[in-house]
Amino acid sequence: MIIDRSNGTQTDRRRRVELDPDTVERDIARLVLTVVELLRQLMERQALRRVETGELTEDQEERIGLTLMLLDDRMGELRSRFGLRPEDLNIDLGPLGPLLPKEPHP
Repeated sequence: MIIDRSNGTQTDRRRRVELDPDTVERDIARLVLTVVELLRQLMERQALRRVETGELTEDQEERIGLTLMLLDDRMGELRSRFGLRPEDLNIDLGPLGPLLPKEPHP
């Protein structure tokens, strides 16, 4: 419990949002990169499904593969820029478990 000196009330620390001005940029980058990583993984799974069902031409397969590799490289660069590891992007949703499925990462 924390006592608010301005009005003498008690607050539960777990309900308080604590913002650190020194880490706001990194925290926002983490959130944005988490969403991008989720979308990247979904796109990758969709592309694999389409390849397995034969929906794509060889040219389309190559373009999608190259695009996904470039996106993965760029994600690595952005994680490095903000001092984040791949596992930092996997937000814990409490009883639901982690947001991102575990994926082998080279």
